[in-house]
Amino acid sequence: MEWFENLLWSNSIAHSVFIFAAIISFGFLLGKIKFFGVSLGVTFVLFTGIAAGHFGFTVNSEILAFVKDFGLILFVYFIGLQVGPGFFSSFRKDGLQMNLLTCATVLMNIVVALAIFYIAGNISMPMMVGVLSGAVTNTPGLGAAQSALEQSGSAEPIAIGYAIAYPLGVIGIIISLLAVRYFFKIKLDKENEALQKNKQSDIQQPKLLTLEVNNPAIFGKSILEIAKLFDKKFIISRIFTNDKLQLPKSESILQQGDKILLVTSGSDVDMITAFIGKKTETIDWNALSGENFEMRKIIITRSNINGKHLESLRLRSIYGVNVTRVIRAETNLLANPELTLRIGDTLVVVGDTQAIDNVAGFLGNSVKKLRTPNIVTIFLGIMLGILLGSIPIKFPGIPMPVKLGLAGGSLIIAILIGRFGHNFKMVAYTSQSANLMLREIGITLFLSSVGISAGENFVETIISGAGLQWMLWGALITIIPAMMITIIARCVFKMNYFSLMGVIGGSYTDPPVLAYSSSIAGNDSPAVAYSTVYPLAMFLRVLTAQLLIMIFV
Repeated sequence: MEWFENLLWSNSIAHSVFIFAAIISFGFLLGKIKFFGVSLGVTFVLFTGIAAGHFGFTVNSEILAFVKDFGLILFVYFIGLQVGPGFFSSFRKDGLQMNLLTCATVLMNIVVALAIFYIAGNISMPMMVGVLSGAVTNTPGLGAAQSALEQSGSAEPIAIGYAIAYPLGVIGIIISLLAVRYFFKIKLDKENEALQKNKQSDIQQPKLLTLEVNNPAIFGKSILEIAKLFDKKFIISRIFTNDKLQLPKSESILQQGDKILLVTSGSDVDMITAFIGKKTETIDWNALSGENFEMRKIIITRSNINGKHLESLRLRSIYGVNVTRVIRAETNLLANPELTLRIGDTLVVVGDTQAIDNVAGFLGNSVKKLRTPNIVTIFLGIMLGILLGSIPIKFPGIPMPVKLGLAGGSLIIAILIGRFGHNFKMVAYTSQSANLMLREIGITLFLSSVGISAGENFVETIISGAGLQWMLWGALITIIPAMMITIIARCVFKMNYFSLMGVIGGSYTDPPVLAYSSSIAGNDSPAVAYSTVYPLAMFLRVLTAQLLIMIFV
């Protein structure tokens, strides 16, 4: 059994991999257990890591630091790629409100910490900053505070305060979210319904209409002429005229009594109907289509299509087909000519069977190709994110420059690539399953690493000295502002619960809370809100940690 003892207690690569795998496996299994109807899921990996560290299962410090940072980069990077396409539209709508709540959260954390500092009177400010950084789960803030402290000539081990406060910091935020959920009797299914309604109002879902042309003002006019007369967007998919089915073109003429299958935004249905004619259900378009005429969904998988406008493909003039809708991330979009196409978009195409086959070949339509990850985009983005996060930002009167950090830089670059990457021929598409898997791998590596680091001296620090006090103070710093901000967001701003979870998680720069929130929500609303406030929160956390050291030390 000597080989097994070496595997458990040596300093080898095999030992490190074995320890991480064991912690993550057992953490996931234990995370499925429900306490009072609530399971912590991936977050339990943190506590499994603390237990492992406490019983002496350590890992080489350099390997530990690498795994922690790389895991966090993976997690936030793929969050950014996921939310990037809709990030800026979300920011325009609710971003200001969310970031104001974030500023209020950061300020309240500091107020509570200062109140404890003056009332208790038996803790130094550097150690209080360490407790504060752990309570708000912000490692870069701790690093900035340590650098500022070293410049002042002090070597106080404030990381101990961070390690004591961090675990309850994670749990405290989740407890606050659960308390608000039960206090306001929030039903997750109703929140999801409200979220879907808001999305449908923001992105007008295309509607299919069958109309009979009976407006004399448009008799004998071409579709192009009619489109110029009316400022609403619509696409005519098929025309039934003179007992024949036709594929419409811009120059197609509409006559009295023609039946048309039309696609338009939901909000424009009534106006389009009043302008063209009346609704009718007497046409069975599938029966009329016959063997040589069909509607098919085609997936864009050719990289040279990525970033092009729909009209630039000239599918109607070259292939004789009509595109009526574009499906992107399970959302139906009206096929506007100006719409920018991306890898992974699905076009709903109507036309002759042979013509559609040709279009499918032109666009790619290879599901197999979508399963191949875009490695260049992934690692180029991570490289750029690290560069951005390493840039020092200097402010007058502050000796230490502020940095966004590895996670902050990676998140921002991922969002930009997800939104604008197509303009630079960068394919940001990853399948949902691949994205989720890489995110889960990243967050579990991060949590297990933090747990191992904190676990070695965790129990000893708690049971000796002021450890229990620090833990209590950290919990107060975490829970009091989180509870107050969640109540304000819910009562005053009527914020959706899923978005609220993301705002709180982002305000505390807390990946475990985001992982928990995403598993509860089952949608990307927490991730969008988290990404909206995370850059500002990270900046404020790093800046204020340094300021507290500079002012009070």
